[in-house]
Amino acid sequence: MPFWVAVITGVVLGSLARLAMLRTDYRQYPSYPHGYASHLALGVIAAFTGAAVVPAFIEKEFTAVTFLVLVAQQFREIRDLERRTLDRLEETQLVRRGAGYVEDIAKVFEARNYLTIFAAMTASTVAYLGAASEVMPWPAAALAGSTAGLGVVLYGKRGLDRRPVGAICRVREGRLHFRDTLLYVDDILIMEIGLAEGREAYERHGIGVVIEPKDDDARATLANLGQRQAIAHDTAAIMGLRKDIGTPEFTPLVRLDLETGRAAMAIVPVEQDVGPLLDAVRSVPVIEGARTRPLATKPGRRAAD
Repeated sequence: MPFWVAVITGVVLGSLARLAMLRTDYRQYPSYPHGYASHLALGVIAAFTGAAVVPAFIEKEFTAVTFLVLVAQQFREIRDLERRTLDRLEETQLVRRGAGYVEDIAKVFEARNYLTIFAAMTASTVAYLGAASEVMPWPAAALAGSTAGLGVVLYGKRGLDRRPVGAICRVREGRLHFRDTLLYVDDILIMEIGLAEGREAYERHGIGVVIEPKDDDARATLANLGQRQAIAHDTAAIMGLRKDIGTPEFTPLVRLDLETGRAAMAIVPVEQDVGPLLDAVRSVPVIEGARTRPLATKPGRRAAD
């Protein structure tokens, strides 16, 4: 009886946890609902693996523990599959995510499967110990295990959540204007637009955004090409884009001011509200490959002084 109480508690808690974490990734996920269903199925497998490991070990079923190693290897392959899927879908994007963002998304899905295993393992262990001790009835043991597993999910998810751009940079509207055929946002050069129709579209519908790093760590992060591509992609995905095939001049670009470390973006969105657009830029996650901390080093601190 304690074994089955533990396993069922771990599987249910782990599956629900994976479902909750999948919802937060809807905007980044490439295929809905089929990809949603496949990742939920993998979450159930991860939950069952985590739920069965510790009770099997306590029951001296050591062979079952070896399945944990096999499942971990499978999740590594799932990460590669996710990366390849996103890479193929890049060809269909008007504004590409970029290699850095693709790798970041693949890592997140892999890590959340591991978090599902740990949550299910914790829930099943607590439930098993409670039911086996005969101090509490099995419903109370299942509730205690679920509470412990939920704590692991909340703590782990907090650690896995990435900081948004708005936490490390100040984002404001910039003045979008032309100097002859050169497009500027404030004093930052974006690109040259030769066609008069393109310049007219930017003047009528374009919005300029200036992103100012708060410190040298943020400045180094903003200098990363992958991070700037992620900003352009997410902003276009949220706000829409007046662009189709054959109009490369309407692709949003995030350009860097080498003197100050500021970045600027010119975009022609479908939705013309400046406030939501700035919020969209602020909500873009800081990708893992772009995070650098020069201020954590002694030379970096000396250079900043």
